[in-house]
Amino acid sequence: MTLILLYALTLFLGLSIGSFLNVVIYRLEKEENYLWGRSYCPHCKRTLNWKDLVPVFSFLILLGRCRHCHKKISWQYPLVEILTGLIFLLIFNHSAELFTLALGQNSQNFENFGFQLLNLLFLFYISSVLIVIFVYDLKHYIIPDKVLFPAIVITFLYQLILNPKSYILNPILSGIGASLFFLLIFLISGGSWIGFGDVKLAVLLGLILGFPNVLVGLFLAFLFGAIIGLLLMIFRKKGLKSEVPFAPFLITGTFLAMLFGKEIIAWYLSFL
Repeated sequence: MTLILLYALTLFLGLSIGSFLNVVIYRLEKEENYLWGRSYCPHCKRTLNWKDLVPVFSFLILLGRCRHCHKKISWQYPLVEILTGLIFLLIFNHSAELFTLALGQNSQNFENFGFQLLNLLFLFYISSVLIVIFVYDLKHYIIPDKVLFPAIVITFLYQLILNPKSYILNPILSGIGASLFFLLIFLISGGSWIGFGDVKLAVLLGLILGFPNVLVGLFLAFLFGAIIGLLLMIFRKKGLKSEVPFAPFLITGTFLAMLFGKEIIAWYLSFL
């Protein structure tokens, strides 16, 4: 029962954080402060009541329209909330065995539980950052530095402080290597294949994943990018010279590598 309650609380936390991420995405575009200020309708600018801010349910109850001006509310809002909730559940489920083990130990091992909790909070934070970048780049073809740079600093400090000193070079070199790889593509193509934002994003992804998971993340990103790009051309939504944001593919590959990297590598090696 305790574990079921924790799953329920994790889902609620994810939905609530997803609601906040929608505010961040909208206010980044408008260059407004996303840490302070009441939420408002983007159409009529009326301040929203708490009844209008319940994740997912408010959208359903209001039939996807503002209570005041009755203009349509973008489907982005419930989708981001649901996506964040599901990702938080996956992350918690991935850490559940570690939590169970830590809770079953005596008080002398409380430090282990504290480490697992801090690791979980970091993964929640970094996932939230990646979701913001995913949606923002998908909408505006821009990776916001205001979100990316703090995440790079926090991830570096997290790796520096909490990981063994013998491991710290791994994520640092992975971040540098991934960024140099994208910088090379950027320079060769003159910025027509990828944007410079992807070069900066690669630093964060390398710091998060380390080696060899960063290779899994990059491989999956290019695989998904090729498949989606081919489908878009088949259905004539894009042409060979059309611009397609690459950050969503990088972030999808990163999530899969972060959660299932070891399994994917083991599966691949089983064929060798």
